[in-house]
Amino acid sequence: MKRILLTGFEPFLSFKINPTMQIVEVLNGKVFDDFEICGRIMEVDFNKSSNQLKEYIDEVQPDIIISLGLAGGRYKITPERIAINMKDGEPDNNGFAPVDAKIAEEGADAYLTTLPVRRMVDRLNGEGYPAEISNTAGTYLCNNIMYEGLAYAKNQGNVLAGFIHIPASFELAIQHGKIPGWNIRDLVNAIELCIKETVSSANE
Repeated sequence: MKRILLTGFEPFLSFKINPTMQIVEVLNGKVFDDFEICGRIMEVDFNKSSNQLKEYIDEVQPDIIISLGLAGGRYKITPERIAINMKDGEPDNNGFAPVDAKIAEEGADAYLTTLPVRRMVDRLNGEGYPAEISNTAGTYLCNNIMYEGLAYAKNQGNVLAGFIHIPASFELAIQHGKIPGWNIRDLVNAIELCIKETVSSANE
């Protein structure tokens, strides 16, 4: 059976809940066609996350890598188009805040996703879930992990990889007080649709 590495993140900054963790936990072990989902949780740590992802890749040997991140404040599902070779931003969960630092010193300036993001967005909108392609994954941990996943996929040549940002869940939105939220069931369903489109693309 083929495998999908599906990653989410632990809580971070002012977000005391991270719905990507819940989505990964719900979908872990599910099978879509001949692809099994292997869910893993990432630390919000610039110094550890790259190696952690590589360890998960070595363990799972995925055919598809889909990483999820919380975009508190966005109200749509937003598959990301591009990851850039830069880490810069707010402190991570261990207080480290890189400034204008490269993810990979000798790496490419950027990588484009190999996930079928247009098909994802069209499917989501068709099913009634607000979605659009995003052209910036930022420079925080989400971009960091997207870049590393795509670098691996580029070297392998036959692995699909990319990143999807999601809105907050209702639970997080209520706790936070200043951001929009979705029902967690709808977030799970939306990511399932994105996975189905990716599996369909991989099988073509």
